[in-house]
Amino acid sequence: MFHALLIEKNDDNYQTRLTELDDSQLPEGDVTVRVEYSTLNYKDGLAISGRSPVVRRFPMVPGIDLAGVVEASDHARYKVGDRVLLNGWGVGETHWGGLAQKARLKGDWLIPQPAQLSARQAMAIGTAGYTAMLSLIALERHGLSPESGEVLVTGANGGVGSFAIALLAKRGYSVTASTGRPAEADYLKHLGASTIIDRAELGSPGRPLAAERWAAVIDSVGSYTLANACASTRADGAVAACGLAQGMDFPATVAPFILRGVSLLGINSVTRPYEERVTAWQRLSSELGLALLDEMTREIALSEAIDMAHDLLNGKVRGRVVVDVNRY
Repeated sequence: MFHALLIEKNDDNYQTRLTELDDSQLPEGDVTVRVEYSTLNYKDGLAISGRSPVVRRFPMVPGIDLAGVVEASDHARYKVGDRVLLNGWGVGETHWGGLAQKARLKGDWLIPQPAQLSARQAMAIGTAGYTAMLSLIALERHGLSPESGEVLVTGANGGVGSFAIALLAKRGYSVTASTGRPAEADYLKHLGASTIIDRAELGSPGRPLAAERWAAVIDSVGSYTLANACASTRADGAVAACGLAQGMDFPATVAPFILRGVSLLGINSVTRPYEERVTAWQRLSSELGLALLDEMTREIALSEAIDMAHDLLNGKVRGRVVVDVNRY
């Protein structure tokens, strides 16, 4: 038996509860992991609350991230005792996820946990840090360098935004952070932001083209914020779009793309190939200051995750939340 969060739905009710499950209930997979830590991401908040139809199959154990130790394996890459982690692949949406003490998964979804990181540190990074790194890699592949100019990070107080600021600053970029919580300015500057702007500057309908300012953008917000970020990106700059906190719509024109040559780079963190995942995590383990990581993170017990998910969606959570699934 093991403890887990379980989402159930019928015609009249959508409910997430802490419960006890039997190993025989685990889904199919060729690797069984004894989970040590998971996380709470925006998508997890949507799943747990039912605020958006993220979960496609019921009952469902949420949690799009996990780190732990292989307990059983029929996969050639992993043996019992190996430390592994997982991000994405529909886990927590169509396949039982990490907010549980055990998970049974496809081995192809896993990667080895970097030796420089503990399981807790890996989950403090989680999908948020991994997505921020994928965004940075995409921008640098496009030609971005610290000499290119200012880089805008939207949704700066969220998980992706916090990591994006820290990673960019560590590599010498000048970072502008857009936030709806000006009281957090000191925190954002501590992460490495040099300038703070109010999200209201970007969050409402704007002009098809605005004054050129950003060499690049990492946007986790979407909607008008993404449209205005594109409109104010400099000629031949690039915008990495990796989130939808404001909305999934994109109320923009083609003007930035055909008049300034701005590139819009979509960041899909869910189904990246094994080699790309390993590269991103190796860079995270070497480039992210672990002392700063501790400052960005709070730890909760599995039983606290339901309430915390609602706080996350309501913008009350700064940085990262790590879930110790063995405290309940």
